This record gives sequence, structure tokens and C-alpha cells, in this order.
Amino acid sequence: MKGSAQIILWALLAVGILIGAKVSGIGAQAGHERHPVQEAKKSEGLDMEMEGLTMDSVKKEGKMVELSPGTVNISPERQQLIGVKIGTVKPRRLEKLIRTTGRVDYDEKRVVTISPKIGGWVEDLYVDFTGAYVKQGDALLTIYSPELVSTQEEYLVALQAREGFMKSPFPEVASTGDALVQSARRRLKLWDISDDQIRALEQSGQPRKTLTLYSPYEGFLLERMVYRGMNVTPGMALFKLADLSVVWVYADIYEYELPLIQMGQAASVKLAYLPAEVFTGKVIYIYPSLDPKTRTAKVRLEFANPKGRLKPEMYAEVNVKIDLGERLAVPEGAIIDTGIRQVAFIDKGYGYFEPREVKLGVKVDDYYEVIGGLKPGERVVTSANFLIDSESSFKEAAGGMPGMEHGSHGK
Repeated sequence: MKGSAQIILWALLAVGILIGAKVSGIGAQAGHERHPVQEAKKSEGLDMEMEGLTMDSVKKEGKMVELSPGTVNISPERQQLIGVKIGTVKPRRLEKLIRTTGRVDYDEKRVVTISPKIGGWVEDLYVDFTGAYVKQGDALLTIYSPELVSTQEEYLVALQAREGFMKSPFPEVASTGDALVQSARRRLKLWDISDDQIRALEQSGQPRKTLTLYSPYEGFLLERMVYRGMNVTPGMALFKLADLSVVWVYADIYEYELPLIQMGQAASVKLAYLPAEVFTGKVIYIYPSLDPKTRTAKVRLEFANPKGRLKPEMYAEVNVKIDLGERLAVPEGAIIDTGIRQVAFIDKGYGYFEPREVKLGVKVDDYYEVIGGLKPGERVVTSANFLIDSESSFKEAAGGMPGMEHGSHGK
């Protein structure tokens, strides 16, 4: 009886062990298929392992995307916390505006000097103060010249002689009288005696003591070098006039902006005393040398000035707007300038951000022209990229240290 009880006890123990083993196997299989905590830990471990690599790979849209060294992974929560913003690399119409100061000056081609072609003494002076406005044909002064008087007398004698020669039956004699008249008349014309004055001399038959000198130009009197009673000689500068209907403006352009300036480019100026009025002109000359102290070059601009509001020696605000056309550009905030290179962070998706060195062109307002390193349509970080850069630099440095191969920066 005692032996039968032991056999039954051992049989029950064996059945219990079998049932327990089966239940444990079923539970283990169910846990492997559906346990969320275990799956999360496994996924996190995979990300941590990937971040420690020097060349990562991310499965994106069924493809393996290679990531450069320094790539960091930042969770959406942390992106929101540090203020990450994303922009797109795309073509934009860029207009560069160069602002500088300028100085108004005379148009050198419209500055003239008036000199007599005959010597004598000034008797009357009609333009006697600097700044006077002189019209073309206005009387400037009268000059007494003994040589002029004798030439007038010669002309009158030649006229009388021609009348006598015209009565000669010989054509050669008649033509000689006409030649004498023409010779004396040419001398008067060479001394700037007008046709009206010669006609008056012919009608009066009396030589005039003085010659009136008229202005051949129009403009403002800049300088007066003659006075009443002064003895003047041929070629002596008496008056200096400037036509202010067109003026020049000299502006200083920095060295790095010079490649943008072209001949014929449109420009505008504003004056402090006329803030609401804008004058438009163009670039007519770029000086070939720079000022070694300011690192600027002179640029000459030309402006129409029909009302005379642009006055020489005035200072003006100069604006040169340059249309650069459609060019690939990124926001200014997307670029980290280390002084040696420029870097942008590319959004690779799934929270991964890859640093990339870029080559930039001109800066226009809040955008940089992209010459190389980026393609149209790529997404770049435009805010908080300094924080991402510091984390990327730390990751690159830590990647080469023993025991840091599996860091978890960015989590």
C-alpha cells in the first residue's frame, strides 16, 4: 500500500512539471510578439548604437540613407524645446541695395573758361560778382583795343576801295577789291566780332572805340578774374562758368561691393533738405584705384539737374539697386560662419540633422546666395543651429574617445 502511494505521488509531480513548462513557453512566445516595453527598449538601444557610429545609415522610404560624420539625432520633443525651425533651399529673386554717401560736384565737361582773342583795356564790366547766372549771348564786358580800331578802319577802307575797283573794266582789279574786304572781315570775325556788329560798322562808317565781349556759353559764374580798367592780353582767363543742368556725384564704394557695380547702372540720391524727393542717375565711371585707408573706390555718378536743386559740395545719400535675378538662396539664419568655413545643417528626416560645408555668394537682406554645397529643395535648419552644431561637434570629438562609441547625444 505504501509503495502504491509513492507511485501516484511521482506521477502527479511529472504531470505538473509538463503543464508548467508548456504554459511558460506560451507566455514567452506571447511576450516576444506583443510586449511594448521590450520593443521600445530594443528600438532605443538600436538608435543609441547608431548614434555612436562614425558613418550612420537610416532606413528611409525603403532605402538606406548614408549619414555623414557629425550627424545628430534630436527627438521631436527636444526640437520643439530648443526652437528648431526648418527652411527650404530654393531660387529667389535677389536685389542688392548698396547704400553710401556722396558729394555733389560740377560736371567737368560743362565747366568753361572765357578768354579774349584781342588785347586791350577793360572799360565796362557787366558781370561783376561770383554766382551770377549768365545766359548764352549776354554781354560780359567792353574792351578798348587800338589794334581793333585800326582793323575796323582797314575794313572801312577796303569797302571804299572795292566800290572803286568794281568800276574797273578789268575783272582782275574788281576781284582784288573784294579780296581785301574779305581779308579784313575775317580778322574781325577771328576776334569774335559778330555779324551784327560788322553790319553796324558798315552802316555807320565809323570805327568803334570798344569791343563788347559776349558769352558763348550758359552757366553760373564760378570765378571772375577781371576788373574794370584792367589790361588784358589775348588768351587771358577772364571768367569761369559752370553749367549745372547736369552734375556729378562722387560716392565711395567698399572693395567687396565693387564687383557688383557696372557702368551705366542706375542709381538714386536723396538730399537732407529735400527728403521726399529722389533724383535718378547712372554710373558713368569707376576709378581704377582704392583708398588704402578706407579700402574704398570712387565711383562717379551723373544726374540731370534741370531745376538746380543739386548744388555742388552738397552731401547726398546714394543708393545703387542691383537686380541679381533668380539665384539659389537660403535664409541667413541657416548659415553658421566659423570664420574659416560656412556650415548648414540638413534635415535628413527621422530627427537626423547632417552638417554640410557650403559655398556662399553675395548676401542680400536676410538671404545668402548659394554657390555650392546645397541643392534646390533641400531642407535646412534656420533656427537653433548653433545648439545643434555644438552637439554635433561634441559627438565627433567623443566618437574618437575610448568608451564613447555608443553615446546617446540628442536624446
